[in-house]
Amino acid sequence: MEGGNFCCTLLIACCLSVWVTADQYKVYPILGVSGKDDVYAGAWISIFTGFSFFCLGVFGIIGLVSGNRLMVLLYLVLMLFVYMFECASCITSYTHRDFVVSNPNLVTKQMLTFYAAPTAQGRELTRMWDRIMMEQQYCGTSGPMDWVNYSSTFRTFYPEVVSPWPFLCCKRDPNFVILSQEGCRIGHVDYINNKGCFDHIGHAVDSYTWGVSWFGFAILMFTCPVMLVAMYHYTTL
Repeated sequence: MEGGNFCCTLLIACCLSVWVTADQYKVYPILGVSGKDDVYAGAWISIFTGFSFFCLGVFGIIGLVSGNRLMVLLYLVLMLFVYMFECASCITSYTHRDFVVSNPNLVTKQMLTFYAAPTAQGRELTRMWDRIMMEQQYCGTSGPMDWVNYSSTFRTFYPEVVSPWPFLCCKRDPNFVILSQEGCRIGHVDYINNKGCFDHIGHAVDSYTWGVSWFGFAILMFTCPVMLVAMYHYTTL
């Protein structure tokens, strides 16, 4: 029963890691451009260790049921290696969380540098920002004034008198038609989204981080007594 519960827990952890690598919130471009995409690296490691733990759990059960001392010893050695990889996955994800979540200036700088830039990274980040601002009804990192207070790549293509901020910041009707482009351009509160995207991005990264790291730590806490029980049975064989 214990081995079965352990295997089920590991499969759940693998599903969670797959959810992270699938990037449900579609914020990977921000982490990728910054070079701090270790949350995803941790998720891939977690997938590997999850399947490894599952396979080793089945292997260990067979070894204990058959009373094969060599199989149990091999199980313990391999479990120790996989255990260390899972530790690395948890630590990697958690330690790189604060780099993005606690640093809105980093996200703002990326937005101002890459939004509307005619490069591969620029196009990728532009699509991401357009989607977030359209779907979540946000504008910029902290608000519309991000586009006015700082120089940006966007400003080199669109003068302030023409478009102070991207028109994705404009409020829209249920059919996604801009309510008033002129009202949005002059910054009228009824026609522009005033809230920034940073809370949404921080929530996305937090969800990924806590999912990988804390669920991983829970598995490690559960794995430890399982290994101790296996060691005890090994001494009785």
